[in-house]
Amino acid sequence: MEFSYQIKNPAGEILNGTIDAPDENVAVNLLHSRGYTVVSLEQVKKDLFTADINQLFAKPNTKDMVVFTRQLATLIDADMPLAEGLRTLAKQITKPTMRRIVTEISDAVEGGSALSGALSEYPKLFTPFYVKLVKSGEVSGKLQDSLNYLADYLERTQSINSKIRGALAYPAFIIVAMIIVAIIMVVYVLPQLLVIFKESNIQNLPFTTKMLIAVTDFVNKYLWFLIVIVIAGSIFFWRYIMTTRGKIWLDHFKLRAPIFGGILKNLYIARLAESLATLIKAGISILDAIKITAELVGNRNYQDALLDAEESVRGGGNISDSFSKSPAIPPLVTSMVAIGERTGKLDYMLNHISKFYRSESENDIQNISQLIEPVLVFILGIGVAILVSSILLPIYNLVGAV
Repeated sequence: MEFSYQIKNPAGEILNGTIDAPDENVAVNLLHSRGYTVVSLEQVKKDLFTADINQLFAKPNTKDMVVFTRQLATLIDADMPLAEGLRTLAKQITKPTMRRIVTEISDAVEGGSALSGALSEYPKLFTPFYVKLVKSGEVSGKLQDSLNYLADYLERTQSINSKIRGALAYPAFIIVAMIIVAIIMVVYVLPQLLVIFKESNIQNLPFTTKMLIAVTDFVNKYLWFLIVIVIAGSIFFWRYIMTTRGKIWLDHFKLRAPIFGGILKNLYIARLAESLATLIKAGISILDAIKITAELVGNRNYQDALLDAEESVRGGGNISDSFSKSPAIPPLVTSMVAIGERTGKLDYMLNHISKFYRSESENDIQNISQLIEPVLVFILGIGVAILVSSILLPIYNLVGAV
């Protein structure tokens, strides 16, 4: 919910603005925690016509986070006061949602809140990993270094995501185009062509032609029923993967998917190793580091492996002993973690693991198009062969007989 407020700051100035909160009590508590006195608070009511289109479609993305983090680090390096730096950044941000959030963070910092505490109020934008590193930078006096590392980390994440999208763009376009062409052919083109064979009473039609006639008749006869089935199936599948059981199934499927399963495994392991190494190096306790990484990794299989490792460490055991029992963790990772634990250089070994698996995943991503393109060409070839044998050859035979 969005609330419009009027508040009085510690200097006695009256300020107006808006704040997002689950309910009115949470909104009041958030404003009080920032040192403000609430004068008035009202829920902003919006309908479809009064809603801010920019806020609906211009939500902050990874690129916005990279720019914000990098610029904030630069301003801190220039010895600009933190609250003033945040206000400066807020003025030049074009996306309304991001600008509002940075403004509220600036107000909170100016009211005496730590930057990490202000960021933690927006968990959808600033993850626990982000907040913990900022807090570590505040405690150690190296906030600029923490922010620069976060910017590098987010840039690497964005780069990998961009490579994946780029590699999938061509195959996705071809597949969608094939589906659209197939629907147009079956619904509009083929019924007019195949009626020739039905009216000519040809007895010895090729098997592929008979199958094409049967499929075309079935689709056109039950077209609306099939549309309803597809829509209902899509809704059911979406609702299913939103459940706990569905998310577990989807996470298992991701790791077993042809071609992409191996790439995703490498990406998850690289993310796990890099996040854990960074948190340990930042001075976060090993138990907190493992727990935060489990929330960040993004796959239930690796989340369970990390939570089991947390329990093992809590009970006096080792991370490597727990990893060795998980089928999701490769033996190479387990061995390198064990060496890191024995030598006291766990963060060093985890960094090497991250670099190795990130390199492997990037190489695989570059090869995706080369792997998928022959498959698409083969499928297109089969489609063309079926059409030729089903339509053109019978037409030539019919013309020849005449």
